[in-house]
Amino acid sequence: MNNYSAISNYIVYDGKGITPKYVDRSSIIVLNQKCVSNHQIDYSLAQYTDDSQNILNSKFLRLGDIVINSTGTGTAGRSALVTYIPTGKKVITDSHILILRCASEDISACLSYQLYSREDLLMSFMTGSSGQSEFDKVRLFDLQLMVIDDPVKLKNNLSLLFNIDKKIQTNNEVNIKLEEIAKTIFDDWFVQFDFPNENGQPYKSSDRKMVWNDELKRKIPENWEVLSLSNLIYESKNGDWGSESISEESTKCFCIRGADINGLNGIENFNPPVRYIDKSHSNRLLKADDLIIEISGGSPTQSTGRMAHISQDVLARLDNKVVCSNFCKAISLNKTKLSYIISRYWARLYVSGTFFNHEGKTSGIKNLLFDQLAKDVKIALPTDENLINEYYELEKSIDKQKQNILVQNKELIKLRDWLLPMLMNGQVKVSDK
Repeated sequence: MNNYSAISNYIVYDGKGITPKYVDRSSIIVLNQKCVSNHQIDYSLAQYTDDSQNILNSKFLRLGDIVINSTGTGTAGRSALVTYIPTGKKVITDSHILILRCASEDISACLSYQLYSREDLLMSFMTGSSGQSEFDKVRLFDLQLMVIDDPVKLKNNLSLLFNIDKKIQTNNEVNIKLEEIAKTIFDDWFVQFDFPNENGQPYKSSDRKMVWNDELKRKIPENWEVLSLSNLIYESKNGDWGSESISEESTKCFCIRGADINGLNGIENFNPPVRYIDKSHSNRLLKADDLIIEISGGSPTQSTGRMAHISQDVLARLDNKVVCSNFCKAISLNKTKLSYIISRYWARLYVSGTFFNHEGKTSGIKNLLFDQLAKDVKIALPTDENLINEYYELEKSIDKQKQNILVQNKELIKLRDWLLPMLMNGQVKVSDK
């Protein structure tokens, strides 16, 4: 018999992490809110502490624990199951993450899947004033979820969900590799200047002619030009928030906010709001090879200025028209086949932290000083159309593979979420043979 019951009936331990003293490196890993996303834990975003704080044993995570972000707009309610702990390491969380522990790993997994499927609901479990809100644990513990009574049936059903997740994870790893390949090609061609010459040999390494450029303070290939981003912009498209309701004079579209850019790039979940913009603003709709830039937002540790490249395959994956919000802007280039080069170059600048020096503040909100930045950013670009076209086609091919994988993941997630309630209530049964 499968019955719904409050989460509190399944929990044998709950607690929050600590406020640690961070160190550069140690055997104790500290998870923060950025680490919890897409029902997974990203240890690459974690920090470290040592044992000088006499950390209680209960605070160390165990396999099967559930972690839930408990503070932060847009991140509170994200959850993940601890399925892996790095060898030789202990793992704790900071004080912004709630830890739930059940009597068995299978029960934890069962609850974790259901919590993840209700992530939007969990994100509403906040109390307190804006800027000081806190996750409401009482509402969480009152949430009614189902656990299969028969431990064999429970394990069999979970194995099906695990296999779907494993395929999604494998797909994600392929996309990470594809992204690494694309970054390497860009670095070789446009940073190291070892693009293939007319004989297929790396240009700079083959001792081809390099000339000094005063603007960049470095040598660049002969016949290349140095332009500012502002020289390359054909058109800027303002954001549009539109309306929640449809009318005869409106167009349905996804409205991309700064918080959606990582998802648009395939890094995080992608759940942009659906809006309806006036048809008179149809010139604001994005087309292939447009670039979206976040111009307001950020945080003390994250600058504004994240960018997404809108390819034809991105538009096909979204299966909807796209516009950017008022906190972003979009640009079209006068030479569209430079779009991948510009987005890669921009991403390098963003990671370097340069954009922190190009921000202003209005009413406490950081704004990217885009117009000035577009003039200041100088880029070495080839004048050889064949080289430009060759690089564009390389990136386009890689992007197509990535977008196809993201479409497949979207379908796998839909299948998993469709199966979940039926597996829990016995409508679908998995053989133990």
